[in-house]
Amino acid sequence: MMYTLRTMTYWLCAIGSLWVSPAVALFMGIVLALTIGAPYGTYNKKVSKVLLQASVVGLGFGMNLHASLAAGREGMLFTIVSVVGVMLLGVLLGRVLKVNPKNAYLISSGTAICGGSAIAAVAPIIDADDNDTSLALATIFILNAVALFVFPPIGHALGLSEQQFGTWAAIAIHDTSSVVGAGAAYGEEALAVATTIKLTRALWIFPLALVSVLVFRSKGKRVAIPWFILMFIVAMVCNTYLPLPEWLTGGIVKVARKALCLTLFLIGCGLSVGAIRKVGAKPLVLGVVLWTIISLTTLAVVMI
Repeated sequence: MMYTLRTMTYWLCAIGSLWVSPAVALFMGIVLALTIGAPYGTYNKKVSKVLLQASVVGLGFGMNLHASLAAGREGMLFTIVSVVGVMLLGVLLGRVLKVNPKNAYLISSGTAICGGSAIAAVAPIIDADDNDTSLALATIFILNAVALFVFPPIGHALGLSEQQFGTWAAIAIHDTSSVVGAGAAYGEEALAVATTIKLTRALWIFPLALVSVLVFRSKGKRVAIPWFILMFIVAMVCNTYLPLPEWLTGGIVKVARKALCLTLFLIGCGLSVGAIRKVGAKPLVLGVVLWTIISLTTLAVVMI
């Protein structure tokens, strides 16, 4: 009976997430996971990954290449400085806090680049075990959840323009889903800026993978290539140069937004009491410190 109730509640919430804001969708998933529990754990993870990539590609059909490049150009320098700076700072702080080196490296990678995607790409290269990976993912996930809820209100309170907020969110929020969700909650221009800068930042997975091989001296490890980034660019190019009807591109973008909300709900379903306990104090402290530094530094720069 309990399983049936949980399953019914899950599907009702999943359908309901299609009609609410990204933040509310994530909150619904978290509440479900921490109360009666969310079924289909493995299924949720697999589907959320595919939906996230598909929704990001779909959003590309609503963006103009020239406008997006102009919007993202200002954040290019921020991206380079933040990626290199966070990686170096994270490794050093990890040593100070006596965090497991591989765990510290994974958390730094997730903070510097693109959250769970970076961790998933780097973990097999450095031979991180399941506990290291779970701890890093749980830490990044918790901070992502907080960021998605608090960034838009802070942005409005400080009077940030959509350009400023998009830049801030893209660099200070880890995971692509939360960046896109926060940008969508703030406005159309914020979404375009945040997505462009974020995906530019995500390209650093490639050089990070190469550096990781050298640092940890591992060979023969395959790297997960984020092909959806290239498909997102193709979608923007098609929308910019091809005479596609507005009803088609508008429909794709609308479906993509719905898919994004469902994605955030499924991601929220992945949080559990056990995952929170696995985080531990030191890795969480490292993640919070790095997140605070990059958030405040980026905010100060965009407000100048």
